[in-house]
Amino acid sequence: MSITEKQKQLLEDLSFFQDWQERYEYVIGLGKKLAPLPASSRDADHLIKGCQSQVWLDAALNGDGKVEFFADSDSLITKGMIALFVTVLNHETPDDILQADMNFIEKTGLKEHLAPTRANALSLMATQMKQRALTFSHLRS
Repeated sequence: MSITEKQKQLLEDLSFFQDWQERYEYVIGLGKKLAPLPASSRDADHLIKGCQSQVWLDAALNGDGKVEFFADSDSLITKGMIALFVTVLNHETPDDILQADMNFIEKTGLKEHLAPTRANALSLMATQMKQRALTFSHLRS
């Protein structure tokens, strides 16, 4: 499934919920399903700076040339927010990640229902994930 298809599927899944409480529960549930973040990645080098909560992000290039993301947060909603990005970008090539339109997050409506600092965190998360992909892209060339 392509990144665009994963984004569409995620938006469809969110559209089934009638109110924001249900949507938040869904997003938090995505966070709970994230693969565990290695303890060695819970350090300042993997911390996304500028987020209200602590958010750690790590990535690895697997043998197929695809990026695997690992993330965690000390906040359930923030962990769910980064899980949205992991859901659509995980196991994709660095080039596909770099070309991905991250504006799908606007269509979720989450930004309008978050405090400004948490809404800003969404942009920081997307930027950091693209940065990791860029690093892997340079390694392969």
